[in-house]
Amino acid sequence: MADVGPAMFILVAGLVAFTAYGCVYAFRKPFTAAGFSGLEVWGVQYKIALVIAQVAGYALSKFVGIRLISALGPEQRAVTLLALIGVAAFSLLGFALSPMPWGLFWMFLNGFPLGMAWGVVFGYLEGRRVTEALAALLCINFILSSGFVKTVGKWLMLGQGISEFWMPFTAGMLFLPVLLLCVWLLEHLPPPSIADQAQRSQRQAMTAGERKVLFLRYAPGLLLLVGIYLALTIVRDVRDNFAVEIWTELGFGNQPGVLTTAELPIAAVVLSAIGAMALIKDNFQALWLHHTILIGGAVLTIISTLLFQAGVLSPMLWMILSGGGIFLSYILFNGVIFDRLLAAFRERGNVGFLIYMADAIGYLGSVLVLLWRNFGRADLNWVDFFGDLCLYGGVIIILLSIISWRYFITAKRLA
Repeated sequence: MADVGPAMFILVAGLVAFTAYGCVYAFRKPFTAAGFSGLEVWGVQYKIALVIAQVAGYALSKFVGIRLISALGPEQRAVTLLALIGVAAFSLLGFALSPMPWGLFWMFLNGFPLGMAWGVVFGYLEGRRVTEALAALLCINFILSSGFVKTVGKWLMLGQGISEFWMPFTAGMLFLPVLLLCVWLLEHLPPPSIADQAQRSQRQAMTAGERKVLFLRYAPGLLLLVGIYLALTIVRDVRDNFAVEIWTELGFGNQPGVLTTAELPIAAVVLSAIGAMALIKDNFQALWLHHTILIGGAVLTIISTLLFQAGVLSPMLWMILSGGGIFLSYILFNGVIFDRLLAAFRERGNVGFLIYMADAIGYLGSVLVLLWRNFGRADLNWVDFFGDLCLYGGVIIILLSIISWRYFITAKRLA
């Protein structure tokens, strides 16, 4: 594969990574297709409690991943990824076999290993001249795979008679053989070439001291980016974890296919926009365009939400446009913007450290917002709740993006 051209490498490596992480999603997201109607635990709706438990495990894993993923060498990736999936699969089996309150423990255990899977898979792709194109294909999982595995989950329950508790484990097992094949293929990808290293800077495992130095060197800008990602994660997580409830309130409850089909135009736009960034050779110019996309995505989300609330946009069009605005920005933070940041300032290290630092705060915020929703605004329906998050989150993203860009301009001048 080392001898193929860039286009063929993007196609092959990108599709393998996309499929691999899509299979990871099969161990994480299918349970959100279930409603668990009428069930509560400790005064919390059972589904909300399960989502909080999984996201809490996911958030904790990000703090662990700051050290573990940033220190992971290429030779450890395959074993690490398979171990993480093994724990996740075991937790879903425990969820199926255990009485209801124990489901919270099993979902927490499920989220913990899966929170580190992204960094392992992205490690195969970072530091290349075509990283944006590869990352765009990989990140489409956030849009398509989440909806697809939830559609599979609905099919298992409605078409095959699988219970809500056994469905998540069953769905994961359906995708396991493909995942094993993809891990083998990822292991056979060539490492970044000398030309890749010359343009994007060398990538290497990082010690605790190196992580501290990198963070302190760009602390104000990194904190601003983390703030942007916090807002994005909260909005995106509500849309993703409670998509079934949102679509049901919008009148599409009897159409499970909408969980996938409504995401197709979003995926096409995001894939084209982010993938095209690979054509930009100047890393600092690309970093500026990333900030422009952040602002543009937030503006699209705000305007589409206001038009929907005013009765101008249909529910379907609102979900597509607001989703496009959210995912255009969200996907940047899953490797692309940090990859360009390291390259623009010629920093060694790896993207895993920066991704997991942002993820840790983002998912912690997501847990807190869900708790606030359950105890503080339980009377608010999911459509109104999601709409409010789109508006407030969009304003925060615009303001922080402007300040962040001003900071990095100044840092580049002083470098």
